[in-house]
Amino acid sequence: MVEPWRWPLRYTAAAQTIPAHTMAGLTPNTPQPTSITAHQHSRVLEVGFADGALFRIPFELMRVFSPSAEVQGHGPGQEVLQTGKRGVALTALDQVGNYAVQPRFTDGHDTGIFSWDYLYFLGSQQEQLWQRYEESLAAAGVDRDAPMGGVDNSAPQGSCGHSH
Repeated sequence: MVEPWRWPLRYTAAAQTIPAHTMAGLTPNTPQPTSITAHQHSRVLEVGFADGALFRIPFELMRVFSPSAEVQGHGPGQEVLQTGKRGVALTALDQVGNYAVQPRFTDGHDTGIFSWDYLYFLGSQQEQLWQRYEESLAAAGVDRDAPMGGVDNSAPQGSCGHSH
């Protein structure tokens, strides 16, 4: 059972093997988290894995690369460039089965399910992802801090750039 949300969030689990058929996309090689801590002040999710890797993933990076259809689209070329997410924080972080977490962000976005392998990918590829993000912003001619579609992203709910 997941404990109630509290700061800082600490999720600890013994490294365990999850059968490959448990969740699509997870394999026997999927790194298993041993600890997850949400640091609100520095706005990072610290994730430790059984292979010894430890990543500090900024909430902004998680938000702009959310695996949700709202951000990634429903197919290639349908991605929605996210802006105005520098100050985003978490309001909750829910465990999803034995394979993922689902963060709720202060801008109202709450539909991304971050599997263990996706968190590992975000952590291990941070530099490349930030570079890709900056290139996408430049290509679109928009500023990183520009509000999404003219919406004030500092509002607590409903400002993730999509209709709910």
